This record gives sequence, C-alpha cells and structure tokens, in this order.
Amino acid sequence: MSPTAMENNTTDGTGIIKVDPWLEPFAPVLKRRHVSLKKWIQNINQNEGGFDKFTRGYEHFGLNVQPNGDIIYREWAPNATNASLIGDFNEWNTSAHPMKKDSFGVWEIRVPSKNGVPAIPHGSKIKISMITPEGERIDRLPAWIKRVTQDMSVNPAYDAIFWNPPEKYCWKNKAPPKPKSLRIYEAHVGISTPEERVGTYNEFTDNVLRRIKDLGYNAIQLMAIMEHAYYASFGYQVTSFFAASSRYGTPEELMRLIDTAHGMGLYVLLDIVHSHACKNVLDGLNMFDGSDHCYFHEGGKGRHDLWDSRLFNYGHWEVLRFLLSNLRFFMEEYKFDGFRFDGVTSMMYIHHGIGTGFSGDYHEYFGDSVDEESIIYLMLANEMLHSLYPNIITVAEDVSGMPGLCRPVSEGGVGFDYRLAMAIPDMWIKILKELRDDDWNIGNICWTLTNRRHMEKTIAYCESHDQALVGDKTLAFWLMDKEMYTHMSDLTPLTPIIDRGLALHKMIRLLTHGLGGEGYLNFEGNEFGHPEWLDFPRAGNNNSYHYARRQWNVVDDNLLRYKYLNEFDKTLQTTEEKFGWLSSPQAYISLKHEDDKLIVFERGNLLWIFNFHPTQSFVDYRIGTEWPGSYKIVINSDSKKHGGHDRIDENQTYISKPEPWNGRKNYIQVYIPCRIALVLSHD
Repeated sequence: MSPTAMENNTTDGTGIIKVDPWLEPFAPVLKRRHVSLKKWIQNINQNEGGFDKFTRGYEHFGLNVQPNGDIIYREWAPNATNASLIGDFNEWNTSAHPMKKDSFGVWEIRVPSKNGVPAIPHGSKIKISMITPEGERIDRLPAWIKRVTQDMSVNPAYDAIFWNPPEKYCWKNKAPPKPKSLRIYEAHVGISTPEERVGTYNEFTDNVLRRIKDLGYNAIQLMAIMEHAYYASFGYQVTSFFAASSRYGTPEELMRLIDTAHGMGLYVLLDIVHSHACKNVLDGLNMFDGSDHCYFHEGGKGRHDLWDSRLFNYGHWEVLRFLLSNLRFFMEEYKFDGFRFDGVTSMMYIHHGIGTGFSGDYHEYFGDSVDEESIIYLMLANEMLHSLYPNIITVAEDVSGMPGLCRPVSEGGVGFDYRLAMAIPDMWIKILKELRDDDWNIGNICWTLTNRRHMEKTIAYCESHDQALVGDKTLAFWLMDKEMYTHMSDLTPLTPIIDRGLALHKMIRLLTHGLGGEGYLNFEGNEFGHPEWLDFPRAGNNNSYHYARRQWNVVDDNLLRYKYLNEFDKTLQTTEEKFGWLSSPQAYISLKHEDDKLIVFERGNLLWIFNFHPTQSFVDYRIGTEWPGSYKIVINSDSKKHGGHDRIDENQTYISKPEPWNGRKNYIQVYIPCRIALVLSHD
C-alpha cells in the first residue's frame, strides 16, 4: 500500500489482531499508532508534495551541481545566526561565500560556475562555518556530505570532500529477483583481506564475491559502510550518514561491488545505523549548529549511556527528512536491495533495553517504556521503502520480541520483512560453555529454535559477529580451542577434541538452518571455522591489524581440515536452493528423545535426523514419517568430503513401512551413528 493510499485507507491498525488474538486488549494503542502514522503521511503529502519528494532530501540539501554548473548548497542549522561556505576553493575565507537563512532554519547559497565549470573543484575540502547565538564561531562538516576522508598523519578528524567526478559510474547489471529463501553472508569489507591492513572495495569485488557465490548464498549484508570515525566500532558509531566509508575506496568502487554482486545473482543489504549517532562534534552531527538538540533529543534523553552516543529525535520534521532520505539515497545512488536496521530494540524503548529483560508479557510492548515516536518512524520507513521498492528486504535487529514487528504496516505492524533470531546464538554459546554433551536438553534446543511469532519471518544464525570479537569466542573456538593451532592438518592425528568439534560445528549449523527460521545468516569466515578472534587496531593492541583480517589461506590449503567445514556449508546452501526449506512452513518435530539425544522433523519435503549422542550409535532406529515411499540421502554430515568418518552408505535407499510411529503414518529404519545428521528426500 502506498503512503497516499495509506492516508486514505479505512483500516484502523488493528488487523494484526487476527494474526495474534493476544493483542486484543491493546487495540487502543494500535489505533493510536495508526492515527499518528496517518497524520504524518497526510502532513508530508500536503506540505512536501508526497513521500517521493520528501525522501529525496539529498537532491535539495547538501551540495548539488545544477545543469549549468552552479552549485547550490543547503543546510538545516536553525540555531546558527550566521553561516558561510568555506573550503580550498575560497582559501577558507569565512566572508567570501555567506549563506542566507529561511524561516525554517535552512541556510542556502548558490556558487556560480565559471564558464559552465563548477567553482568548487572535485576532490577539494569544504566546511560550513557558523556563528552561534553566543557569538562562537564553529566549523562543521556538511550533514549531507557524500564523501569524507581521514588523514591520520595530520588529524584523526575527517575532512569533507566535494565529490563530483567527471565520469559517473555506469551500471551494467539489473538487480536479481527477490530471493524466496534468504541466505545471507554477512561481511565487513575492511577485514576481508588476509593481509594486515584495511581491505578495499575492489579487493572484495575481485576476491570475496566469488567465494560467496560459490558457497551458494544469495544475499550479502555489508557492515560498516556508513562512514564512522573509529574503525574498531565495527561501523556502529556513524559520523557521516550519506558518505560511504573512504577507508575502502571511492563511492564508484562500492557501486562496482554492488553491480558485480547483482551480476552474480546476489542481493546486497546495507547494515543501516539509525538507532544512534557518534557523539563526535568536529566531524559528526553532535552539536551541529551549536545546540544540543539539532538532530537529537536534548539532555539525557538524547544520549545512550551504554553506547556513549547521541539519540535522534524521531518526532522532528527535519530529522525524519534526513533519515528517510538517507534510506532513499542508498537505494537510488548505490542500488542496495534492502537494509538490516541496527539497534531496533534500543529505538523502540525509552530504556533502550539497558538493564531490562523481556519476559514476553504483552504489557512490555505497549506500556510507558515504549518510545512510540521511534516506532512510528520505523513504520514510516518500512511503508515508504516497500511502496517505492516492492522487492526490498528489511530486517530488524530486535531482542525484545515486539509483536507485529514483521507484519505489514497496513495491519498495524511495524512493517519489517524479517527479524533476527537473537536468542539462538545465545543458546548455542550457553550450551557449549556450561553443559557436558550428555546434559544437552534436546527439548529446550528445539523450543528455542522454533519459538518465533506466528506469521512473522525470522532469520536464524548460529553465532553473531560480536562473538568473533576479542574477549569472546566463535563456535569453532568454543569447540576446539587451542587444538585448532596444532591439529587442523590432515597430516596430524584426528584428536577427540577436533573430531567432536568438526561434527558438532556441522550439526549445529544444519539444525539451525533447518529448524530456526525463514532465513539464514552467516558471518564471514565462520562457515569454515575461522581460527583466532577478531580484534580491530586500537591502543590496547599497539594498533595492530594482525587479527583484523580473514585468513582465507587456511580454507584454501587442501591439507587443512577447514576445507571440510567450508564444503559442508556449501552443501547446506546449495541443497536449500534446491529444496527451499526456508520458504516452507515451519517444521513438524516428530521426535525429541532426551536419552538417545535424537531429533527428527519434517520440513521442505525432507526428513531430518540428528543424533547428538556423544557415544551411542543406533542400528535400525525407527524414524516416523508422514510420507510413504522410498528415501535417499541428500545431506550426510558424516561423509568424507565433510570431514566425517564415512559410516553411512549414501547410495542406499530407505523404504517406508505403513505403520504409525511417533505420531506419523509411516516409518523407516536407519543406521544413525553418534554425532551425525542425515537429511533424506522421498520419492
């Protein structure tokens, strides 16, 4: 439904109650949110000429070159009493190019061209210089600037660059069709090189994209693209929202990356950070016009105590224009296919999730602790994006379990397509840290993997990028620890620790993939059990890049056992592409056996069998199934190519018998050794 249609529709925002009847007592809140949403849309349509124009703020604000070569620069800075454009082009003269202020606090200047050539050279430095009511002169980077660079040998603060290359990037490929089953490869361009330095867009395009495609993923999620002053922030302390990070190369080189990915059939999602902003003043948005409240809430409400950052005022007209236009900018200029919204939990609650647990009581989602301005912003963002880009994908990072987060805005939902299943990686880490293999609670594992809101799609993942950071451990490290340094070669004995680690690494990923959601995500390197941790250069490690990289060499070395995990991940993704279980209805679990440590379920027209028992193998084990006929193996975690013991004959056929078993109409009998998983297709 378009924003205009939304303004005129007769629904009241309570349609979601049909999906979740427990929401009935909160119908007044849903109606109130819907009224607020419609009011915003109505005001935007009446005062700005519609959402399409309103969300193209980057064509009006910032520096824009006109057809005749003139440059028009506009900036919203209501607190300033005087403003001028300064830079290399006018020798930083604050009186050379004064700006005029309108009644809405927007400053403007037209810089005439010189014989049709822009007066500000491409690649030159610029700033806006302002005077506050207190008489203080302050210099800032333009808020809408599209290119900033950093020269650490001179100053750690960023410089704003007027970016107007003589040749624009020529796009070659159309975006691929929207994936029915979403398999995301989460990546960070800077760490994607094996060398001890920052990787580049071009290196990622030429060296990493082919790996992602070969593994069978159909989407990439790029982290740390929006410019951020502190490299070690993982990209989550954004300073310039419209600037793609210059650490990795030029805007055109990022465009080439996305264009090439599209040519390979890969969707590209941007990790967007609208939940907060870096508190930097000289090269950020903080205190932009000298006031505490320009883009942010004033005082404590505008500060995140845990992240030490600033919080946006989502109820302000110009802040909405800025953030919604930021989304449009990355869709239009860089042709991203969607967004992963970071920190959604922090946005939706006044307490930002700090020191607060969520029990699932619905009052937690509709009480005084909820920040309705933030929720309305997310609804506006999703409504705008889905109406203008029908094939877009939006993903919410939310740990609270907000009902309706992934239902359409027209129903009263927040409008996301997927939410991240953040409880799943927490569960796996807790199990590996605290429990012996004999004590794994099979029922609890299945419950956590399937505990998601009805009719709301979820992206499952085994481990987050945060777990790769120094101070924590990846699944591979929890499983194999120091023996990864000494016994990952095929030339060394297969120790019990490595044997267990390889087996469980595969089984955990397969079970999460099959049972955990309607999408799947993997952080780069984890697919092959990347050795060591991730640690960005900082004072505490002498600014070393040794751990801020991906060691592709270990998976490319045919003598090392990392290749087995990589091959298994490829089997996972390519088999899902064939059978499409992620886009199938949720699984039916027919067996959760605590003593035998077996899990059996049906999903995607496949029969899944897991034996997590550390020592016990079973001969002629009865497996209930709804489908009669013959069965063949399509995934075997114990196969030789996956680093297993090859205890299963993959060419055998299993024939069902028409007798009820475990609540299913038929059964087959299988040999299921310890610590393996089988996935069977039926004829």
